[in-house]
Amino acid sequence: MNCHCRDCQRETGSAYTAVLAVRSATFRVIQGKPKYFEITADSGHKTTRVFCANCGSPLFGLPGITPDMVTIRVGSLDDPSAFRPGQDIYTASAQPWDYMNPDLPKSLKLPNG
Repeated sequence: MNCHCRDCQRETGSAYTAVLAVRSATFRVIQGKPKYFEITADSGHKTTRVFCANCGSPLFGLPGITPDMVTIRVGSLDDPSAFRPGQDIYTASAQPWDYMNPDLPKSLKLPNG
């Protein structure tokens, strides 16, 4: 999904973050020791940004609003070209200059969140 919340905009310095959501039970870090940074998101829930300790690149997030989910930053994948977003979320925070694919479903906030 493409997340348009203000926190994702701040993290990327852009209009949104492309994320691949997976169940936390199926996710594990197999190499390196990332750094963790906890903030209070616009939702009011704690969320953790996880980034590479060597270069600072965003890797994934641990959203407090959905603790059973890990949101992998698509740009951190070895081959991000395979990603196909299924929806735009937190569109209430989308910037007016951001062009969103009109074919994708829109949600003002995180579905089921």
